[in-house]
Amino acid sequence: MGRPEIVLGVGGGIAAYKVPELLRLFTESGHSVTVVPTASALRFVGAPTWAALSGAPVATEVWEDVHEVPHVRIGQRADLVVIAPATADVLARAAGGRADDLLTNVLLTARCPVVFAPAMHTEMWEHPATQENVATLRRRGALVIEPAVGRLTGADTGKGRLPDPAAIFAYCRRVLERGAAAAPAADLAGRRVVISAGGTREPLDPVRYLGNRSSGKQGYALARTAAARGAAVTLVAANTALPDPAGVTVVPVSTTEELREAVVKAAAEADAVVMAAAVADFRPASRAPQKIKKRDDREPEPIALVRNPDILAELAAGRRPGQLVVGFAAETEDVLANGRAKLVRKGCDVLVVNRVGEGIAFGAEENEAVILEAGGAETPVPHGPKEALADRVWDVVARRWG
Repeated sequence: MGRPEIVLGVGGGIAAYKVPELLRLFTESGHSVTVVPTASALRFVGAPTWAALSGAPVATEVWEDVHEVPHVRIGQRADLVVIAPATADVLARAAGGRADDLLTNVLLTARCPVVFAPAMHTEMWEHPATQENVATLRRRGALVIEPAVGRLTGADTGKGRLPDPAAIFAYCRRVLERGAAAAPAADLAGRRVVISAGGTREPLDPVRYLGNRSSGKQGYALARTAAARGAAVTLVAANTALPDPAGVTVVPVSTTEELREAVVKAAAEADAVVMAAAVADFRPASRAPQKIKKRDDREPEPIALVRNPDILAELAAGRRPGQLVVGFAAETEDVLANGRAKLVRKGCDVLVVNRVGEGIAFGAEENEAVILEAGGAETPVPHGPKEALADRVWDVVARRWG
């Protein structure tokens, strides 16, 4: 099998200066990339730069190399088309089915997944015309990443910033892997999902806390894969140090109560809630106002603990018709027996149960688990990347929706 063929379309926006980094990530990971910039994009980054970084001629005109029919062949050969930055103009012309330059011709001939990474001012992104164009493209099966929030041109800030190139690359890698598995790239399109990740921390005093070793990597993998399959994703992240996934709304929290508040609020409009965070079962009954000092003349006072709210059980009990609630269970012994009991006790639709311990699950890049379903179905997921487990979870969720 040859190298995956990527078409990188570049729109005419200031964010084009970031896209050479995305191109580098594609080429260094073994992809063959054809760059198709619009005429206005070349005002920001010139053709020699694209050619040098891609190692291939830059395709700019319908009328160049006419005997090779570039306006047809480039799209036909592609395994993935990525438009970054996707300006308001590019989105409008793509939604309207225009064919007035090489890039829009490529979009009409491509039969592979198409990813748009928008970048524009907040007012342009929020304009009803742009939102209608985005809705049209998504309805046709295109994947339009939600733009990031941050610094824009000049002193302006808001939603409309191009996601980080590394995050766009990770998103596209998941889309390519889904395509290679002969699975529909956007099978979660139109769905809203909420995912919790990381580990909560319960303060003991101003400098210490009661916590756990969860890195949040499995929750982030769930967010990346859901976004790459077309879902609108809210990620409630507790004390993580991971980069925001492209196209995902990230809500940072710290304590269990903060996580509960954020998840319950987001769940009100969600089709599925996946509780992958390691939530503390207990918290200190009181928080010391000052740092607890070590005393040489006596042992420290015992720390009284009280129960935290059971967020998973609360979500399961209050879910709307058609809404799915997925839990995670980290066990150290009698894994399946404890998992089956927890599935019944919590009342959720699906429970992902896995063994944890030294060097297993927490902080690792790989995982293995058994996906338990209400009704008795069990799906073992062998040891492998956390993205693979995440995809299997979404396979189960999509099947239950279907």
